[in-house]
Amino acid sequence: MLTSPSNHFYNGDTMKTKLRPGVRALDRFMKSTPGMSVARMTNEQLLRAQTTVIPERGPASLFLGRLQKEVDVRTTTFTARHGELSLRIYTPQSWARAARPVVLNIHGGGFVLGSARQCDWSCSLVAKELDAIVVSVDYRLAPTHRYPAALLDCFDALLWVAEHAPDLGGDPGRIGLMGDSAGGNLAAVVAIAARDEAGPAIGHQALIYPVTDMTEALMQDASYVDNTDRGIVLSNDDMEVFHAFYVNEHDDPTDYRLSPILTPDLSGLPPAVVVVAGLDPLHDSGVRYAQALADAGNEVTVEDFHVMPHGFLSFPYFSVSARPAMDAIVASQRAALY
Repeated sequence: MLTSPSNHFYNGDTMKTKLRPGVRALDRFMKSTPGMSVARMTNEQLLRAQTTVIPERGPASLFLGRLQKEVDVRTTTFTARHGELSLRIYTPQSWARAARPVVLNIHGGGFVLGSARQCDWSCSLVAKELDAIVVSVDYRLAPTHRYPAALLDCFDALLWVAEHAPDLGGDPGRIGLMGDSAGGNLAAVVAIAARDEAGPAIGHQALIYPVTDMTEALMQDASYVDNTDRGIVLSNDDMEVFHAFYVNEHDDPTDYRLSPILTPDLSGLPPAVVVVAGLDPLHDSGVRYAQALADAGNEVTVEDFHVMPHGFLSFPYFSVSARPAMDAIVASQRAALY
């Protein structure tokens, strides 16, 4: 069953809606700052972006959002099949009467950029509001590590979470997935792989403006076509570069591990909340995936913020809809994991 709230659901008038001041400021910042668009990055800028460690405090937190109070965060590593990977673990400080749900978070960045640290605001908010353990994984990045490196790393992180949940104060029987953009793609595919490969049982999936279709069908979506001249935050050129960095020439884009919307059988998957943004080239493909999940008999809610751009949850102090979106995600997680 597909449901959608009425307060911010797409109404067909996205292109007629004036941008909010926060979105305008964010877009100006992204377009005026060297190295913010992957399509305009030099090789040196890309390497710098991939290797720069975001400070725990300072101006970065004003941009990306602060860690929630009453949530502890620590980093650790685990041994995946291809080596050591870093994890960032968020734990509520409040006393727990029982083992908590565990949510594996997968960050966005086009499979090329980003880190677990950039999700401090959203991950700590889920930890606090849901009263859950949140584990965020730093998977290997393209183009040095192309598909399926990130997917293998995220599935290995899921196995680690299921095995070590009791050590974290979590319940291995109540595991959720959460991912934004490229991370939404990886979360969706990990949920399917867990079902097909007798992996850990997944109780919920939160897919935030996910990449669901890497075929040429994406370019036919109205949201993609409309973005050609608009290009707010995420341009079509950026998406083409991300795709070229992540996918090898011999890879089949119709493979569900790249385009989960083309999975032959989408039945038997966990309840999902799919967050989409009206000013995002990925808007329509996200809605199409939600509908495909619902058509296969899954419980799905679409949260459509029609005056927001791609990535708006990553900039909570610029985006008026960031907190309502997170509230909707947590409500969906609570309904499925408690």
